[in-house]
Amino acid sequence: MKLEVRQEDWPVAGVFTIARGPQTVSRQVVVELRDGEFHGHGECEPQDHYGETLDSVLAQINGLRDLLRKGLSRQSLQELLPAGAARNAVDCALWDLEAKRGGTPAWQLAGLDPPRVLTTVYTISLDTPAAMAEQAAGYRAWPMLKLKLGGGEDVARVQAVRRAAPDPRFIVDANESWDLSHLVAIAGDLKRLGVELIELPLPAGEDGDLAGFESPVPLCADESCHTVESLDGVEGRYEFVNIKLDKTGGLTEALRLARAARERGLRLMTGCMTGTSLAMAPATLIAGLSEFVDLDGPLLLARDRDPAIRYDKGRLYPPPAALWG
Repeated sequence: MKLEVRQEDWPVAGVFTIARGPQTVSRQVVVELRDGEFHGHGECEPQDHYGETLDSVLAQINGLRDLLRKGLSRQSLQELLPAGAARNAVDCALWDLEAKRGGTPAWQLAGLDPPRVLTTVYTISLDTPAAMAEQAAGYRAWPMLKLKLGGGEDVARVQAVRRAAPDPRFIVDANESWDLSHLVAIAGDLKRLGVELIELPLPAGEDGDLAGFESPVPLCADESCHTVESLDGVEGRYEFVNIKLDKTGGLTEALRLARAARERGLRLMTGCMTGTSLAMAPATLIAGLSEFVDLDGPLLLARDRDPAIRYDKGRLYPPPAALWG
């Protein structure tokens, strides 16, 4: 296999803000594996929150060049790179290449049911209550919204969005910005406002405080759950785990995590970083196993790649084979 790897910058539509700060551009690393007439593709977004940079991810991928030329397998890849963005891009490219070489779709290779139309959230960026309500008003006909929260005015934010968009289902994401006292203080209000899920309210290293807390709204582990090895620290604290391929290091580990989590009685959400349809496509396989789906990354960008996944007011259609899988 011949490796090609490149950086791509995709502008965000406006500014996307979470508790950790704003984002105006999505910087992706794209892997292409060529084997004669067949090409496999994968995409990842390095995360500085996890100690990654564009340079470190590119170096990890380029370090596999000789092994890929000799036919590196997905199984061997899991042992060579840690979970993270670099392994994700290569792993997904290997899945895509295998599907195209064999003429067998990736979902079938993974032993899953045929893909179906899914419902994804649309994310409302963190801002003042009035500004978030204004954002949400344009999406009031969508089935589900995800609200980014981050402290003091959180209940007012949800109230304002609920007035502007009375019909959609709600989930919220604090991105590790709360402490236990804030969660305890507002969880009941969030439930009364129809919030169905709270993503990682406390910093990942401090979520031991959740043990024994009976939240009126189910809690979802995000940054505190990357791989199967994370699950011991999830049980007893969270009801859901949010599976993101840039955290698991690709579809191979994501499938392993999804199955192990369900065996432990944990429920599933599929999430994403910002990214194009190429990043979302392999994640749709996990989304088909999940109760909540947050694969709206391309909708937050000013443009998407071609071909792209089709979105229609919260409906997410299976990715075209020409894109991935």
